[in-house]
Amino acid sequence: MRKEILAFVTSSALLFATLAATFSITTPAAGATTSSTDGTQAAVVLGWGPVINGDEFNYVGAPDPTKWKVYSSPGQNGNGIRTAKAWYVNGSVAQVTGDSSGNTGGMSAIFDRNIAPYQRIEARMRTNQRDPQYHPVLILWPDSNTGCSEIDYAEGTSNTSQMHFWLHYPTCGLRNSATVTIDTTQWHNYAVEWSPSGIRGWIDGVQWFNDTSVAAQSMTAPMHETVQLDWFPAGYTSPPQLSWMQIDWIRQYAPPAQ
Repeated sequence: MRKEILAFVTSSALLFATLAATFSITTPAAGATTSSTDGTQAAVVLGWGPVINGDEFNYVGAPDPTKWKVYSSPGQNGNGIRTAKAWYVNGSVAQVTGDSSGNTGGMSAIFDRNIAPYQRIEARMRTNQRDPQYHPVLILWPDSNTGCSEIDYAEGTSNTSQMHFWLHYPTCGLRNSATVTIDTTQWHNYAVEWSPSGIRGWIDGVQWFNDTSVAAQSMTAPMHETVQLDWFPAGYTSPPQLSWMQIDWIRQYAPPAQ
């Protein structure tokens, strides 16, 4: 029998106080943004040490091919097209757009491939007032591209006022989750720690997910970072509105001791 395992930790008062204090910026036109603060970072709060890899997106053009593999393929569940044309780095942020025809994008990191299991990663991300059919996601995905293990440490759905954490266990069909109400049009820092003792998540330095179950501890196959803006067409009579997702930076830290 399928069993939903809910083992997340949340402190509403602390979380919302932190989110309310997060840097606020008026949403400008697509492709014309910068982030003037790094905000509260879990890596700093928890003392993860120096950045060992990642991308600051401080260049112009396509995502750095030495760091990223940009998708050129059918979209999520075969919907739309993931195209390199959807991406642009403006010297400060990387932006991926989704248009009215389902043209969107995704990319997977090269910098964290084929390393020992376990990761510490933090990403600074925001969206526009997106169409509910476009879902932003930050994921740790198996290097082998097989199996059921998956750590969606920030995933938006058709409810644009919420963000989700989905942990898919190696035992297919079982997963754990957490949900928070948050303004995704503002910059927020999403962090994940995948360690031998379990998997944890933070938003702006406040923990909102914690799974130390046997199932979580059984996840040992190497995984890498991916960034996607996925199109989930809902059968609306009108086409989806232009949506975008921006990444200020993604930073990798030394993994927890094994």
